[in-house]
Amino acid sequence: MMLADMGADVLLLERAGPPNMGKYGERRFETMMRGKRSVTLDLKADGAAEAVLELVGHAHALVDPYRPRTLERRGLGPSACLARNPALIYGRMTGWGQSGPRAATAGHDINYIALSGVLNAIGRAGEPPTVPLNLIGDMGGGGMLLAFGIACGLIEASRTGRGQVVDAAMFEGASLLGTLFRGMMASGRWKDVRGENHLDGSAPWYTSYETADGYFMAVGANEDGFYQLLLEGLDLDKNAVPDRKDRLRWPQIRAIFTQAFKTRTRSQWRAVFDHSDACVTPVLSFAEASVDAHAIARESFIDVNGIVQPSPAPRFSRNAADMPAKPPLRGEGGQQALRDWGFDTESIDALRRQGVDFMSDDELAQYRDSPVSADSPPTRQEK
Repeated sequence: MMLADMGADVLLLERAGPPNMGKYGERRFETMMRGKRSVTLDLKADGAAEAVLELVGHAHALVDPYRPRTLERRGLGPSACLARNPALIYGRMTGWGQSGPRAATAGHDINYIALSGVLNAIGRAGEPPTVPLNLIGDMGGGGMLLAFGIACGLIEASRTGRGQVVDAAMFEGASLLGTLFRGMMASGRWKDVRGENHLDGSAPWYTSYETADGYFMAVGANEDGFYQLLLEGLDLDKNAVPDRKDRLRWPQIRAIFTQAFKTRTRSQWRAVFDHSDACVTPVLSFAEASVDAHAIARESFIDVNGIVQPSPAPRFSRNAADMPAKPPLRGEGGQQALRDWGFDTESIDALRRQGVDFMSDDELAQYRDSPVSADSPPTRQEK
């Protein structure tokens, strides 16, 4: 998605199936498919490997999402692909990496961040670790670093003409995101214990508090100047609040702040802190975040085929990202993609004989006009 958002022409090679069949029902709900085009292919079929290699010959990068050596068994490992296209960047995405004793075993985000040490650091003291959605392993340590690795590989290949393999392991990426804390731990400024540090929610000025109406405000008043503004906003006399440098007094400070925040609603506290440097903000839901005034001013969210989602990021001063196209149906846009990639009619026909398929313009138009369209609920058969 990140590469497509930035202008890359991303072609999905996916299993055949009903055009609108998606992981969450309709394809439009698969928001990270946005901006891509699709062809279908059974990798186990005769001729499939040669078809993929034909596509590889016209590509700058390939993303392998399978367990180690899966594509090697299909004749599509790095050696075969780089032989066909020496400048190819072969991006590999796994949880554990291409080597090591865990390489062949299954896992999920929670497992990858657990082995990285990150999960142990998130949560309250004396409580189990808090699962931070699958943002740290899958999305940050995995997807973002894979995209970064591919971009770096493409820059190097543009200078040398030589491609290479990018081995993106989610557990290593999660570890990398925690680099700061390794340095803090070595300096004695971070304890390797959950709920005992300034930035993990244990400090009274770096946590969230419930308001009178059951919502929450997030507080991040780390620096002395910001902390003083926090006290002023809460209408607290600094002399009545214990010295925050005394770690043993933190529970008392937290109790004072808890009581203070309970006296007003979230909107009332927002009126107090919205234009302050106290670093106090409302805790918004996903739905609320998309209609927040700051997000609206920056156009931070967009509507793609009826689904509100984040706009492409980051932003560039000269090359503004285009509005992403909706997630494709299975096989949608594939025919035009092959043409854009330099395949003539004869070559496209050869690819189809090797198992590559797509929706023709006529088929797509016919599908759009049928009772089951890209914007209609899927039938039982499609599900």
